[in-house]
Amino acid sequence: MSAVGIAMSQPSGYVPATPLIAHVIHRLDVGGLENGLVNLINRIPPSRYRHAIICMTGHTDFAKRIRNPNVELHALGKREGQDWAVYRRLWRLLRRIQPDIVHTRNLATLEGQVVAAMAGVPVRIHGEHGRDIADISGANKKHLMLRRLLRHFVTQYIALSNDLESWLQKQVYVPAAKIVQIYNGVDTERFRPVAGRRGPLPLEGFASGEELVIGTVGQMRGEKDQLTLAKAFIEFLSLDAKLANKLRLVMIGDGPLRAEAMQLLREAGVDHLAWLPGVRDDADEIMRGLDIFVLPSLIEGVSNTILEAMATGLPVVATDVGGNTELVVDGETGMLVPSSNPAAMADALSAYLQDQALMRRHGQAGRKRVEQEFSMDNMVTHYLAVYDGHLQKQAASILAQGTKE
Repeated sequence: MSAVGIAMSQPSGYVPATPLIAHVIHRLDVGGLENGLVNLINRIPPSRYRHAIICMTGHTDFAKRIRNPNVELHALGKREGQDWAVYRRLWRLLRRIQPDIVHTRNLATLEGQVVAAMAGVPVRIHGEHGRDIADISGANKKHLMLRRLLRHFVTQYIALSNDLESWLQKQVYVPAAKIVQIYNGVDTERFRPVAGRRGPLPLEGFASGEELVIGTVGQMRGEKDQLTLAKAFIEFLSLDAKLANKLRLVMIGDGPLRAEAMQLLREAGVDHLAWLPGVRDDADEIMRGLDIFVLPSLIEGVSNTILEAMATGLPVVATDVGGNTELVVDGETGMLVPSSNPAAMADALSAYLQDQALMRRHGQAGRKRVEQEFSMDNMVTHYLAVYDGHLQKQAASILAQGTKE
């Protein structure tokens, strides 16, 4: 029986167990969705909720970022393709831990809503964080059919952007009353501007102080499209031979596009002007070592790295896709450019090189916008309102049913 159910069946004065939320994700690894989950868990007071993270596949050392030692971590070992047995394991686990809330995220875990309903979980929340490279527009007929069928099992949807909220209503046919939109928050203490122009990068001799350092952070895979940034950097350099003394490129992250980006830069003879070290755990320090942040994505929900860059006081050049348009105010906190367009991206970068006062103004405006609208406290408050609201409704429903009997 859930904590809510116990509370309603005990005598006056009984204090129920702290409610348990089971967060179901595909895999706990480096990524925006996973970072947002860890930030949320780390900032919800342990006295309010307990947490279990259920990974349909597995997890990495990224789990060490969870500061609460009492968080349960489960790996179900899902095989590639359709693995029906994993849903039986999920059902058994949910029956054993008896969560008050199950919170699934993105299409990869949506079927967990059915399993949660069969396991008797009273509150079932589903979060939409962004689309997949295989379905950029969210119009895949098979996926839409699945989403429409399973929407009846979902108690509440959480959309991370207005773009995703609109898509849920228009394409998945979810009633507006069943959706709440909550932006990611950013740690404005960890990600903060540096005194002076920028901080040092952990690579001796790479940028002495006079260069313009352009950078990005993120998993280097298809939908993030770092190859467009590499091409824009090459095109930018081709405008003037003297720019080799003024420009540097930093790409933090790993994935299949890393080797391709390095090859592009090598073939253009500019690889010595770029630093691609792979995954690092000092993103805040790296950000403070940049002058401009770039996000070249083909698709995007609400980018944690854009928010982190804005919090660091960096102007942002981002593609005009998904939730990017809700974070970057074009001409005020950065510049929006078409996706897959290296020339347009190079033009935006060139504009900042030519007007560094504009670059600083956009960075300062971005920091102010984050402080006002995208704080971590705001994010946590909104999630708690969703969780609390549904448990209160569940408790009231059980009480009303008991009164009738």
